[in-house]
Amino acid sequence: VQLQASGGGLVQPGGSLRLSCAASGRTFSNYALGWFRQAPGKEREFVAATTWSGGSTYYTDSVKGRFTISRDNAKNTVYLQMSSLKPEDTAVYYCAAGTKVWTIATMYPYWGQGTQVTVSS
Repeated sequence: VQLQASGGGLVQPGGSLRLSCAASGRTFSNYALGWFRQAPGKEREFVAATTWSGGSTYYTDSVKGRFTISRDNAKNTVYLQMSSLKPEDTAVYYCAAGTKVWTIATMYPYWGQGTQVTVSS
């Protein structure tokens, strides 16, 4: 499956952004989907994930209550709605697909190219 992330940009602290990740290739609805991020000089970290049905979602503690992951299997797209953004959310955000939900990046075989999110005044 091929993934294409978009929606990043520059936003002020407290602002919102919605990231999208469009998939093509294999059957999108067969895959669990995740969002990861990587800040300069840091390792790629788990942000959020959803099961193939979208019935279960998972978040890292630092984004709970601020970020929401969702998917639209009819549009082959997964979203990450980000609100109350903080400077520490600044990173390149990546979407990933795998056979099940993992919080470990290396367990996902398919990756999008990343989209930059910068939170700054």
